[in-house]
Amino acid sequence: MAVAPRIFDRTLLRARRDRIARVCADQPLPDFLLERVADDFAERLIFVRREFPVAASLGAYHGLLAARLRQLPTIGRIVDVEPAYDALSRGKDWKVVADEEALPFAPAALDLVVSGLSLQFVNDLPGVLVQINRTLKPDGLFLGALLGGETLKELREAWILAEDEVLGGASPRVAPFADVRDLGGLLQRAGFALPVADNDIIEVTYASPLALMQELKAMAASNPLAERRRAPVTRSLLLRAAEIYQDRFGLPNGRVSATFEIVTLTGWVPHESQQKPLQPGSAKVSLADVLKSRPKDPGATE
Repeated sequence: MAVAPRIFDRTLLRARRDRIARVCADQPLPDFLLERVADDFAERLIFVRREFPVAASLGAYHGLLAARLRQLPTIGRIVDVEPAYDALSRGKDWKVVADEEALPFAPAALDLVVSGLSLQFVNDLPGVLVQINRTLKPDGLFLGALLGGETLKELREAWILAEDEVLGGASPRVAPFADVRDLGGLLQRAGFALPVADNDIIEVTYASPLALMQELKAMAASNPLAERRRAPVTRSLLLRAAEIYQDRFGLPNGRVSATFEIVTLTGWVPHESQQKPLQPGSAKVSLADVLKSRPKDPGATE
């Protein structure tokens, strides 16, 4: 059995989430992207005409997504699943300390699985999707949001140029997020029916590049790569990266822009009640006959 490469330092990511939860014990955490995802998921689920008695939120962090979905009348009990204990302790209702890469649920135990901006940091995403498929009942729904490949492209470019100039070579500092087309294919490989992957590009402005970096740190989203450079960032390197960022992506008003891409994945566990594509050759009317029957455009020429 092939072992997935260790791209992300999961221990570091968990420690950062716990540290932020302790530092901000009596304060709301900066998570505007997760709030956006929570509102989007709630809107999508409103239009799904069925009930979900038992659900799980993977990579729940401090429970914001589950708290939003509990307001929907079609959602029953939601279990928050999160490896960072201190972060999870801020959530409500049922909670389980567990890693997204080792789900603690029996086969066909859940009606709904959601995940908000956590699965982009797992080392074996195909394997996690297979586990999610296994834990869902037939006709169960998976709804997940991940950061896509366009995320923080400006910051990635600024760091590469700064390190190459100051240190004579670049190291990985921004995670290699997946492309929306690749993610849609992973759903099919994991056994989901009716797979859909769509993306949303979000342009955000910050007072400065340093303000962006500080917010990423406050969101426990700074460099989690296993192969990151271990030496502390020098002041000269940091200032040079900020300077390049400002020069290349600065706005007329002095602020800087940053791009985030949210890819939303939707997949259903196969069930006989689901709509299925027609078999080749089973159509009752040919496309040629349909086109012949359409009225001609008055302005068209023969």
